[in-house]
Amino acid sequence: MNEISISGWGAVSPAGWSAVDLFAAVDSNKVLPTSKLDRPGWPDGLALRRVPSLTKPAAWARHPRMRRTSPISRFATAAALEALGKTATAVKEGKHRLGIVFCAMAGCVNYSRRFYQEVLEDPSTASPLIFPETVFNAPASHLAALLGTTAINYTLVGDDTAFIHGLATAAGWLLEDRVDGCLVIGADECDWLSADAMRLFDRKEVLAEGAGAVFLQRGAQGVTLQNITSPQVFSAGLKREPLVRAVRNELESAQAADAWFDSCSHTNPRLNCEPAVWHDWAGTRTSLRRITGNAFTAASAWQTIVAAKKISEGAVRSTFVTVTGCNQEAIGLTLKRP
Repeated sequence: MNEISISGWGAVSPAGWSAVDLFAAVDSNKVLPTSKLDRPGWPDGLALRRVPSLTKPAAWARHPRMRRTSPISRFATAAALEALGKTATAVKEGKHRLGIVFCAMAGCVNYSRRFYQEVLEDPSTASPLIFPETVFNAPASHLAALLGTTAINYTLVGDDTAFIHGLATAAGWLLEDRVDGCLVIGADECDWLSADAMRLFDRKEVLAEGAGAVFLQRGAQGVTLQNITSPQVFSAGLKREPLVRAVRNELESAQAADAWFDSCSHTNPRLNCEPAVWHDWAGTRTSLRRITGNAFTAASAWQTIVAAKKISEGAVRSTFVTVTGCNQEAIGLTLKRP
């Protein structure tokens, strides 16, 4: 696994439309402001953290495939292009085999809610133009068309941990020489459906939106992906704490680390028991979701990107990133300076 390196990253978050904006928010350690989202039938809205509007239109937004897309596709595209940098030109010229792994939990929920709302109101007038934007793999399809890549392209649907599985999938493609490089993207968007659903499980949680992307290549340059743990799958008969402890044990048995990036927000111990399992952790700790809000797969991508940035600037030599998913599993990874 340590032959795989992160050579680029990009982010769209409630802090702004670049990884630099995300890094500044995390470094300031100030919780980002919330706004209200209308919820039909309620006098008051739902709290969430939205991505701010672009100050000027992006060049990629003029592409025919991007004109009618949902926010999740725009977030994913912006983060992916930032992560690719100049390699995007080589991809468009057919000189670089680029794989894409797009990871989501709620997916294109904006258009899904809108389409089914129209169907319920009047099936005869529901717009068929909306339907293609409701499918989970629409963002990955749009991005591939924009870049002109015909290499392998997957969409992984899961909970917050899907992004880590995306990294493992991409690493496998690179080691098998199926691609020259691979984008792994985690993205989710806000809608009252997902905000209300999350509230049913945890009323203190604040939904967020955005995307994070990393560009993986083979070789020990940049920040190396040292290892990914076995997934510890939840079930009705198992308590979460032993599963999260198994992730920690596997991480520490393979590699020591200076810093830990967890998946806690305000921390509901019933849903995320990482603080209890890691209570004696002596290194630095960053709880990014407390600042940004919970954007599901996007938040897991942000954890990984910020961890990689800390390594690249020399602040730490190695980091653990752990994700306790909302309903599927717990998993972790180690990043290291080569």
